[in-house]
Amino acid sequence: MKRLHKFPLKRRLQFKTNYKRRKRLLLSGLPRFVVRKTSKNIIVQIVEARLEGDHILVSAHSREVVRDFGWLGHCDNSSIAYLTGLLAGLKAVKIGVKEAVLDAGVFKPTKGGRIAAALKGVLDAGLNIPHGEEMLPSDDRVSGRHIAEYASKLKSENPELYKKAFSNYLKKGLDAESIVEHFNEVKNRILKVYGRV
Repeated sequence: MKRLHKFPLKRRLQFKTNYKRRKRLLLSGLPRFVVRKTSKNIIVQIVEARLEGDHILVSAHSREVVRDFGWLGHCDNSSIAYLTGLLAGLKAVKIGVKEAVLDAGVFKPTKGGRIAAALKGVLDAGLNIPHGEEMLPSDDRVSGRHIAEYASKLKSENPELYKKAFSNYLKKGLDAESIVEHFNEVKNRILKVYGRV
């Protein structure tokens, strides 16, 4: 009798789903804190597994932070990841979600990276998610202090390169040296909408 070869599932071949990790997350019985990053955006969701399929309880997108709260920086860095995580976390707390488990998909979260920044945001909103403190970025990192320091140095040493490197910021009317103040303004706007200020 001929043996049939068993092929891996389609989503596994496309590097979209790690089924072993997904099974462990589902067995926890908690909603999943899902972070997905594209080349230009960050998407954060709180997802509940149901028999008929996944049900999205809460969703936040980096473009939502730009549209509704006036973010002028890039939409794919640690700062916007933190703000998007904070927004999703505040929405989740508002509907009564208290805890979840991190679902980073096929990505392995790196120390201080965008997934860790989104996690820091949702933790600051009040959700309880198991994590290692060493993975979370510092407050200076998520606020963009490193960008401001580099921009300030570059502006004094090479104004032409500064204009070229930060052209997207300047086009939107934001000086890169003031990114920390802008981050705090946007964060306070988000907190104010959800009654945290």
